[in-house]
Amino acid sequence: MYTRLSPAALPAAPLPATLADLILPESAGARRAARDIALIVAGSLVVALFAQIKIPLGFTPVPITGQTFAVLLVGALLGGWRGGLALALYAVAGGFLPFFAGATSAWFWLAPSGGYIIGFIPAAALVGYLCQRGWNRRPWILAAMLLGNAVLYVPGLIQLSLFLPADVAAAWGCADVWQCGLLPFIAGDLAKLITASLAVPAGWAALDKLTGRPNSPAD
Repeated sequence: MYTRLSPAALPAAPLPATLADLILPESAGARRAARDIALIVAGSLVVALFAQIKIPLGFTPVPITGQTFAVLLVGALLGGWRGGLALALYAVAGGFLPFFAGATSAWFWLAPSGGYIIGFIPAAALVGYLCQRGWNRRPWILAAMLLGNAVLYVPGLIQLSLFLPADVAAAWGCADVWQCGLLPFIAGDLAKLITASLAVPAGWAALDKLTGRPNSPAD
């Protein structure tokens, strides 16, 4: 005698950890490796594209760019290790290709703003790690973005301080590393991370409608 199980009695299939995993489902072996490599390369190119949105401030060598938005978004979309590797690739490729703000290239350790490029790596990895563990739900996604944004400033301000002796800071029109590398960017960074934190759940919701998946992280 057989007993028919209702759909509600069956175990629910686990949701993919990131949007990238939903759009490009996991496969095995070489195909999976090729997919991950493609996502890492694509993530670095997205950051390079947004880096060309540049607003020089004049009183500091650090411009306002679209990089922060792209870094947080790439981390959330790709997950921890792929997001971190995408930004590591971006940092290395920028030494050869015009990937940095204003279509420039430089070795990041030689640039006043190079510490921020270093900070992009742990920022994307942290956001991705948290999103893989459910922080891509509202309002936790905003907390993940805030933490990632804070992380990137640590190496950014440390390296900028090495390029900012008092006389140079005065010549730029800012008194110290905080005025040159942090305070002017707070409002813009808040706007960018809020936009990124809205884009991720919106992406989940849109894909849920297309695929018919219930109980997504966007709920």
